[in-house]
Amino acid sequence: MNEVFNPQLLPRPARDRSRQAAPQVLDYLREQIVTLRLPPGTTLPRSALQDLFGVSSTPVRDALMRLEEEGLVEVFPQHATLVSPIDLGQARRTQFLRRAIEQEAVRLLCAQADRAAAVAVLEQVIARQGAFLAAGDLEAFDAEDRAFHGTLCDLVEAGEVWAMVRRSSGHIDRLRRLNLPLAGKAPQIIRDHEAIVAGIAAGDAALAQAAVRDHLFRSLASADGMRQGRPDYFRD
Repeated sequence: MNEVFNPQLLPRPARDRSRQAAPQVLDYLREQIVTLRLPPGTTLPRSALQDLFGVSSTPVRDALMRLEEEGLVEVFPQHATLVSPIDLGQARRTQFLRRAIEQEAVRLLCAQADRAAAVAVLEQVIARQGAFLAAGDLEAFDAEDRAFHGTLCDLVEAGEVWAMVRRSSGHIDRLRRLNLPLAGKAPQIIRDHEAIVAGIAAGDAALAQAAVRDHLFRSLASADGMRQGRPDYFRD
C-alpha cells in the first residue's frame, strides 16, 4: 500500500540562492529517504515537490532522475514516482564495498606514526554520538554515525571515494535506520566505534580491521527479522 506524501511531516527545506536548485533538492530528498521520513512506497507528486521547494519542474525532475539512478525511487512514466523498497541485494553489495574501503582506511591510519590527531577527531564524533543518545535524539545520532565512517575516509584523504560509496548506500542506510530504535542497538554502535578507534590508537591494524568487520556485519545480521516485521519495505 502506498504511503501518502505529507510535506507537513518533513523538515522545512533550506534554500541557498547561491547554489543551483537541483543538487539541493537531490540532497534534501535523499536525506528524507535514507532517514525513512519518506518510507518505501511513498508517492512523490512532482507538483507537491515543486511547491515544497518553491522551484520549477526542472530541478525536481533532475533530482528524481538522480535518485532513480541511485535506486532510491522508481519512476512510472505518466503514472507516479514512488520511494523504492529496500533492496537487500544492493545493501549486501554496498556493505562488501564498505568493508574493503574502511578496512583499508583503518590500516592506513594504524600505519601513521602520529595517530593522535586522527584519534582525537574520531573520539569527538563518538562523544557527540553519546550526547545525542543521552538526549534521545536518534536523528542526530544517526547523522553522526554516518559522519564517523566518512571521517575515517577523510583522514586518509579518501573523501572522494567515500562520496562515491555514499551514492550507493541508500539501501543499507535505510536498513540501519530501521535497526536503530531496537533496544541496545545505539549503545552497541558506540561500543563498536570505540573498538575501531582503540585499534587505531594502538596501531594494531588487525584489531581495527576486525572491529570494522564486526561493526558492519551487524547491519545486515538483522535483515531477515526486519523484513518479517515490515515486508512491504523490502525486496531481494
